[in-house]
Amino acid sequence: MFMWILLLFIASYGIGCCHGSLVAQMLSGVNVKKQGIKNSGASNAAIVLGWKYGLLVAIVDIFKGFVAVAGLRLLLSTGNFAADVTWALLFVAGAGVIVGHNFPFFMKFQGGKGTASVIGVMLALDWKLGLLGLILLITVSLVTDYLVIGVLVLYSVYLVIAVIPAVGPWPLVIATVLFAMALWKHQENIIRIKNGSENKVSAVLRRKPTTPT
Repeated sequence: MFMWILLLFIASYGIGCCHGSLVAQMLSGVNVKKQGIKNSGASNAAIVLGWKYGLLVAIVDIFKGFVAVAGLRLLLSTGNFAADVTWALLFVAGAGVIVGHNFPFFMKFQGGKGTASVIGVMLALDWKLGLLGLILLITVSLVTDYLVIGVLVLYSVYLVIAVIPAVGPWPLVIATVLFAMALWKHQENIIRIKNGSENKVSAVLRRKPTTPT
């Protein structure tokens, strides 16, 4: 069983390594990893190339998270797996995608921060709670003017999914580890909020791309 779980994680990790930023780079000719805040996520794509490219990157990264987990759910439905085993495997697949996005091997394990991928995973796990998390992410980010606060609220909903409707202890364990990883990946953002130097959502939406496209 351990070998199958390991293979599932590796396969999901590979899916997670397929970054939306690579699509943006092919279309724009700009490597956002080397621009802005040196991040390959959707938020930095928006800072460097404008909100349209940021949205494109987000859609690709959401899609890969959704496909990995939804595809596995469809595959597992053909077998006779216990509910706790099914949920554990789904959360392992989701974790693999998020880790692959955050630590892609071809970027020297320095990728994005996994927010869009988490959204896709959540939508596949429970579309209603996933949609609620997305709405809260957008609403809280706009109200507070800081994306990172919305991200932490999003992960809080992810923890809720790990308890309800998920079954068994492993979903909560995995979700807690991912939440801790999110705090670690966003520690610089949290520090910048305290210092008053963090990029505000309203400023990013109004800002012209820093790199001509």
